Amino acid sequence: MDFFDINNIFFELLGVKMSYLEFYATVTGLVAVILSARENVWSWVVGLANVVLAFIMFYQIQLYPDMFLQVFFFITNLIGFWQWKYPRQEEANRKNELRISQLSIQQFGLLSMIGLAGTLLLGTFASKLHEWLPMVFSMPSAFPYMDSFTTIMSIFATFLLIRKKVESWWVWLGVDIISTYMYFVKDVKLYSLLYAVFCVIALLGAMSWTKEFRKVK
Repeated sequence: MDFFDINNIFFELLGVKMSYLEFYATVTGLVAVILSARENVWSWVVGLANVVLAFIMFYQIQLYPDMFLQVFFFITNLIGFWQWKYPRQEEANRKNELRISQLSIQQFGLLSMIGLAGTLLLGTFASKLHEWLPMVFSMPSAFPYMDSFTTIMSIFATFLLIRKKVESWWVWLGVDIISTYMYFVKDVKLYSLLYAVFCVIALLGAMSWTKEFRKVK
């Protein structure tokens, strides 16, 4: 049995086939996000397992920008754990972990402009991968610009989450809505459902972190 083969089916429910790879990528991803919304530092550790599984899955379904993103996520999960667990004294909360804060309007505007420019550059690159490296990428990238947008904004959201910025959850909400659609179309239905759940968690996380920020500012 090849656990990492997307075509190796774990079970079938209501006509939807579920591979071992997609199932465990979904479960670890869900647990990591729930723990993040609850400000639990161990979310970063669970996230390490998730990104390894997701990297393998995205390669097999030709979502190459998402695949490359997992390398970034692996590194930032390590950084995030350290930042949350061992903050500077002036940034610590009551539990001696990193305190929730907020971006300025100028900072958020600058990040938005950089995000749009990055989307155009990465989308163009992704759309040409199958022409430049046909031995590695045998099929064209699916949704190169849409996938690139979620990739770039996921990078920004991750850095915001590492620094415990309230806005991270609003950015994640936009990413999760688009990702839900892409994964559904690419026929990884459970992963699509996972991102639909992420939409709810992101909204709840934004409300919870905003409330906590207002209490301590």
